[in-house]
Amino acid sequence: MISPHSHPNQKISTPESISQNLEIYIKRLDLIHPLISGNKFFKLKYNLKEAINAGHDTILTFGGAYSNHIQASAAAAKAANLKAIGIIRGEEQTSLNPTLLTAKNNGMRLFYMDRETYRNKHKEQVIRSLHEKFGKFYLIPEGGTNRLAIKGCEEILDKEDQQMDFICSSIGTGGTISGLLGSAMKEQKILGFSSLKGNFIIKEINELLGKHQIHPQCSWEIFTNYHFGGYAKHKPELIEFIKNFKHQYQVPLDPIYTGKLFYGVFDLINKGHFPSGSKIMIIHSGGLQGIEGFNQRFMESL
Repeated sequence: MISPHSHPNQKISTPESISQNLEIYIKRLDLIHPLISGNKFFKLKYNLKEAINAGHDTILTFGGAYSNHIQASAAAAKAANLKAIGIIRGEEQTSLNPTLLTAKNNGMRLFYMDRETYRNKHKEQVIRSLHEKFGKFYLIPEGGTNRLAIKGCEEILDKEDQQMDFICSSIGTGGTISGLLGSAMKEQKILGFSSLKGNFIIKEINELLGKHQIHPQCSWEIFTNYHFGGYAKHKPELIEFIKNFKHQYQVPLDPIYTGKLFYGVFDLINKGHFPSGSKIMIIHSGGLQGIEGFNQRFMESL
């Protein structure tokens, strides 16, 4: 199976953190594995074990053309000696972008699904048609979020992290933050920063917690005002922040998840949101594979 690399908690200082007596740490999950990085490592860990234990030799999953989950699933399946099928949203690409090319090079078979069918991919008739086409497979949902993914994400926080007062995470499908809420100490507070436009994500997280019987001991809060236009959208101030952050701290961020998370946390710090003496940990959930494709699409240099 997959062996994780070390992923240290990196301490950084800013003029604001020093003046406000704050300690800021970055949990560098982006360093956990070169291809299965960040939260994806934890989301896939128990899903792959379950696939093998259930006698499957193939996994099937879904994602967009620049999906972190697609690339990570391909690499994880290869490491576990499983075959992988990726159902990609939208029209077939005449030339593969870096994300899909890496997935293909790791053995994933790519198939494209029109957007209307893709919206109904969770429905029984669509799943049945996929089984008719591909035979037996172990299904992992888009983004990887299910019971086993949440179980894996509960392992993101380790004993060293118990000293932190605030734990900050980006939000996509809600699986990672649900895992964090399941394992955080009661004295801690989880702050989630949604990459999606709208407040619906709060309801979805509550539904995940209820469905999987997670009863957080900690307090938590979701911020929905740092999406920069919505999922996969960005604005010049976000791009400038990502570039400056990498230059200043040698920590790369992506424009889909971690850039928005770090922007939000540092905006709150600048506004004096955190009590003096607080220890703040920001979870770097990886996603850096998408930067090359982003640079190509938008003529950028992140």
